Amino acid sequence: MNTDITASAKPEYPVIDRNPPFTKTVANFNTLDYLRLSTITGVSVTVVYLSGIKPNIRGPSMVTGGLIGLLGGFMYAYQNSVGRLMGFFPNEGEVARYKK
Repeated sequence: MNTDITASAKPEYPVIDRNPPFTKTVANFNTLDYLRLSTITGVSVTVVYLSGIKPNIRGPSMVTGGLIGLLGGFMYAYQNSVGRLMGFFPNEGEVARYKK
């Protein structure tokens, strides 16, 4: 029985690495990935800070929201980066960079 989850999915774009390691995926983050990561973190900090005003727990809720936003933003950026390396998202820049 084949348990490989990628066996049924066919990439639409050129494949750079079928199973990219963590370090290569993080090194492949582009400007948009960092922008998304910082936006998600900033929105999370702001929303949780504002929601902590009434019970007067702004500080702890802001830190917790920031950590949750940072983790969520990182996972979203990681997903986009690995998708480009595996050929599931448009990857013209990566093809030009890695096919030298």
